[in-house]
Amino acid sequence: QVQLVESGGGSVQSGGSLRLSCSFSGDYPHVRYLMGWFRQAPGKEREGVAALVPSGSISYTDSVKGRFTISRDNTKNTLYLQMDSLKPEDTAMYVCAAGSFWRPSLSGDRYNYWGQGTQVTVSS
Repeated sequence: QVQLVESGGGSVQSGGSLRLSCSFSGDYPHVRYLMGWFRQAPGKEREGVAALVPSGSISYTDSVKGRFTISRDNTKNTLYLQMDSLKPEDTAMYVCAAGSFWRPSLSGDRYNYWGQGTQVTVSS
């Protein structure tokens, strides 16, 4: 079993920064899993934002490239999403997920475990 708990969301103005954290607990160390961040805004479909795999490969959706950074702290079993230069269109519920795939996929189908999410609101 895997449990994921997100934190770090909040309200910021456009251009601001936030760092999301995802605490991981499971039968195996989180470094063995595909880990990703997804977001869903009201009335919109869920979107894969960033993902990384044990090999170190990373992928980002185009709209966040150069602004968001996904990383992991192996000693703390924690996944992070550093979000800089935030825009109002980044407003959404951000959810951490874990799966077992060899590529850093942004497709939700590759993930088996999901957190509850943390809200990010960016005002103009």
